[in-house]
Amino acid sequence: MDKLSLETFEEATEAVSKVIQETKLIYSEYYSGLTGNKVYLKPENMQYTGAYKVRGAYYKISTLSPEEREKGLITASAGNHAQGVAYAAKLAGVEATVVMPTTTPLIKVNRTKNYGAEVLLEGDVFDESCAYAMNLAEENGHTFIHPFDDLEVAAGQGTIAMEIIKELPTVDYILVPIGGGGLCAGVATLAKLLNPKIKVIGVEPAGAACMKASLKAGEVVTLPEVSTIADGTAVKRPGEKVFPYIQENVDDIITIEDSELIVAFLDMVENHKMIVENSGLLTVAALRHMNVEKKKIVSILSGGNMDVITMASVIQHGLIQRDRIFTVSVLLPDKPGELAAVSALLAREQANVIKLEHNQFISINRNAAVELRITVEAFGSEHKNAIVAALNDGGYRPKLVKSKGIYSE
Repeated sequence: MDKLSLETFEEATEAVSKVIQETKLIYSEYYSGLTGNKVYLKPENMQYTGAYKVRGAYYKISTLSPEEREKGLITASAGNHAQGVAYAAKLAGVEATVVMPTTTPLIKVNRTKNYGAEVLLEGDVFDESCAYAMNLAEENGHTFIHPFDDLEVAAGQGTIAMEIIKELPTVDYILVPIGGGGLCAGVATLAKLLNPKIKVIGVEPAGAACMKASLKAGEVVTLPEVSTIADGTAVKRPGEKVFPYIQENVDDIITIEDSELIVAFLDMVENHKMIVENSGLLTVAALRHMNVEKKKIVSILSGGNMDVITMASVIQHGLIQRDRIFTVSVLLPDKPGELAAVSALLAREQANVIKLEHNQFISINRNAAVELRITVEAFGSEHKNAIVAALNDGGYRPKLVKSKGIYSE
């Protein structure tokens, strides 16, 4: 393919309609109220394979010649493209090999295997896995399917824009996650073809903002390193082929800190009862950065493949950020009844104790003071402050302790 065109997007839309799950827009009362806009979610986390990637993978494979299919497929992915290719290859009756980073969440590895693909773990980040997969393709004669730097793949991903505009013709803004740029290039290009007035905003993790750096430089650049919990968008270098489409059709780039994704995860679970992976939460976190009002905004939730260990960690850190869990250190005499007195005080303040650490060796004079570290569950910042104030009024000289998860350092 030489160029992304409306005809190509129409063909891709017809092709993927045979295999995808319908993901209708969800109106978010919570984010609409928070931002003063009409906010809609495009729940691709509910898609087959748990992410939008099946669109591009299936359309790409549908365009391959019989000879290209017979060679077997190979790709590299941090997880979602892997499952998309594995699932699409299974439907097409084609063998597929997937190279994934060694840091890929177990749920993504196992699901890729379950679709029938051979999985190889190689490299610490996507870029290293991709280089390994491309070498294997050359050595063994396999057909390589790039996860984002491929125009057919981008056209398949862009079918999301066709669905959004069909369902919400008057959309003002579409927020799109960016890793390598395939999804954003497809969505932005088709959106502008259908309605040039639509604003398309790309959203990247601050620790892997390769597209923003490339746009600033006016050419594709490689980051020295990436560091983000958004593993699906942890890319050092964006795609060469899709970059011109980003330059032409994307109106702005917003970068998001990892701490914002933690809060966004809790928001989605509590307000929409949905599991969305960190990369998919980029557009949700970006809603707080939009300096507009009374606009119709669609946030694309790109995927929902998150393992339970990661979920547990994100939830714990989110509760800490919202002052729903905190640790406080108090000093008290080492004599019977003191621990009971503190417990009674906390009970009066409706503080739920999660953990206690009693340290008798904080001072040489144990009669003078021992340290008690208390990890407490609260209702929020106001309740936390009330608990700390009550401890202070009781003469316990409370000091807040920096916490990581349920444990304190």
